Amino acid sequence: MDLVERYLKAVAAQLPRDSRDDIVAELRDEIMGRIEALQDRLDRAPTDDEVEALLREVGHPLTVASRYRAGPQALIGPALYPWWMFGVKVGLTVMACVTLVGLAVRVLAGDVYVGQAIGQAIASLISGAITVIGLLTLAGFVLERQEKKPEFIAKWRVRDLGLFELGGDFDAERWGERLARGDWSQAPAKSGREVRKGAQMSPVARAVASAIGWTVVLLWWTGLLQVAPIRPEELAGVVDGVDYGRILADMVRAAYWPVVLFAVCRIGFDLMRAASGGNVRLTALGDVAFGIAAAWGVLWIWFWSALSPIVWVGTATEFVERVRRLLDGSGDHVGGLAAILMIVVVWAFAAEVVRVVRAAARLIAGR
Repeated sequence: MDLVERYLKAVAAQLPRDSRDDIVAELRDEIMGRIEALQDRLDRAPTDDEVEALLREVGHPLTVASRYRAGPQALIGPALYPWWMFGVKVGLTVMACVTLVGLAVRVLAGDVYVGQAIGQAIASLISGAITVIGLLTLAGFVLERQEKKPEFIAKWRVRDLGLFELGGDFDAERWGERLARGDWSQAPAKSGREVRKGAQMSPVARAVASAIGWTVVLLWWTGLLQVAPIRPEELAGVVDGVDYGRILADMVRAAYWPVVLFAVCRIGFDLMRAASGGNVRLTALGDVAFGIAAAWGVLWIWFWSALSPIVWVGTATEFVERVRRLLDGSGDHVGGLAAILMIVVVWAFAAEVVRVVRAAARLIAGR
């Protein structure tokens, strides 16, 4: 029958060549058996419409052919999907933070009006979300088709699942139902200790989250992810006679490739430690290396960057004096903003030193 042959040709076109003839022969026998049974019930030859209805019951050629193909039959399978969703949440959270920072800088610098900035931020969030979800979907597609899945999918510990419990506090569906009921009440606030305990994550989850976060930052820094881009040369930024817009532009130009290299190395390291199951000493070694690199970056800002003449002080006494003037409002020739930036740079360096020391301790102890 012409309809059956056309149907079988459509199925055969989707099948691998080495098994095509056998599958088509098997399928032809099945279809002809159904047609004979239909003919017996009707006590006459079925019409073309009736044969076509029977073929629709067999299934679309794409669907039928997929039953005989080896390998995954889904873009992202059920075992990997929860990790994909976790990655989407992390990526969108980082992207939202970057967008808010960009929005605040542009508004405070007078680059755009508040309403215009909000509209641009929403548009950036939409386009950025499409990019982030697309990249994560591509990564999930590739992982799904690997013969050996990453160990973090199967090897996990119950005591490290606190991070994933936090997702329940930010469940959009649950909040939508509460708003529909007009229930504006808040859930009982958790203590700081409960929040810290709940936020604990396994080394593998931390590595995956870090890799996703740094990927978003890298895409934003290089301009590939258009989420509220900050263009230093367009910012007014003149405070206390200091052109901070020019200083920021000079710093971005000087730090562009070092930041790109740092982010790429960080992403690669996070993926490596995720694949290794979150080895404690490997993680600690990476934290030491990246902590030293970040501390060196802060030292560059302090001693050699375009911001150095504004924030640098030679002694602890000068530092304390500038902080005192900032707190009592007397100010000095440098200005209050410069004193605040000075404090931020010193705090950032101290934080990196503490991070390196703690990582070194984990490296020695192995836990």
